[in-house]
Amino acid sequence: MKTFKFPARHGYAVEISPFIPTRLACATSQYYGIAGCGTLLVLEQTETGIALVKSFDWNDGLFDVTWSESNEHILLTGGGDGSLQVWDTANPQPGPLQVLKEHTQEVYSVDWSQTREENLVVSGSWDRTAKVWDLSRGGQSLCTLQGHEGVIYSTLWSPHIPGCFASASGDGTLRVWDVKTGRCRLAIPAHKAEILSCDWCKYDQNVIVTGAVDCSLCVWDLRNVRQPLSRLRGHSYAIRRVKVMKHSFSPIHHTRAGGIASCCVCFHRLWDYSRTEQPLLETLEHHSEFVCGLDFNLQIPNQVVDCSWDETVKIYTPLCLAAPPPSAR
Repeated sequence: MKTFKFPARHGYAVEISPFIPTRLACATSQYYGIAGCGTLLVLEQTETGIALVKSFDWNDGLFDVTWSESNEHILLTGGGDGSLQVWDTANPQPGPLQVLKEHTQEVYSVDWSQTREENLVVSGSWDRTAKVWDLSRGGQSLCTLQGHEGVIYSTLWSPHIPGCFASASGDGTLRVWDVKTGRCRLAIPAHKAEILSCDWCKYDQNVIVTGAVDCSLCVWDLRNVRQPLSRLRGHSYAIRRVKVMKHSFSPIHHTRAGGIASCCVCFHRLWDYSRTEQPLLETLEHHSEFVCGLDFNLQIPNQVVDCSWDETVKIYTPLCLAAPPPSAR
């Protein structure tokens, strides 16, 4: 396990670069995001540890980060002052390239579209709105989508369907939006509690997973949302982040992509939702505070990165994802 310590900053989100598999970014805040400033950390994984490449400071807490899908140097963060900040790691100047300010409360989620022929960003805010931006067209949003009755904690583009994103809210609903029409395509009363995170399955366009304050994960098939495909219980605290993956080795090797990671206080868990019995694969406890950020490395198999309020980023391979030993001949 590799660890990077960032004193006086509490980790909120971490994401691996889509261009450089050893590079990652972490959005952090002072004083647990309640007050103070924020810092964006750009880190590089080495053979022996994790090194700081560059850091950018902002005058409010930073709650999320996403890499550009078209430029390896560009990142976007969401801040506690309601703004989005565009950063360039190749720029010798310390400040952001661009600041987008339309939200009236904290921007808690940002995501860059992964589908071809799009260069769109979506942001979700505690002002209960989601906004879509095209950064090449200046500092104004393309559209504002309203409908949630609670704060928005998570907004994520579909990796399959252009112009489509999902949002998770404190009102307990998961919504799927169509940017072209500016309307909500689907509203799912997914939990009877605040939903803090959601993630699309990258291997099945109909599957989304939600994690909530009720300590449960729900796996949804958008073709039939009357009840979840699976409901996973086992956490004792609110689930802060969920990520879906597919794995090539047993035990996560099925016709349906079944791997999920979820995190809350001090630890995170890995699940196989295609299992009807004993879906929990592994529990990892290597933090001393809330684990808020989580990502899988799609270019380095089986590698996971997370960040925590305990002022650390960690990179590791869970035992359940490690390759099995070669069979004896």
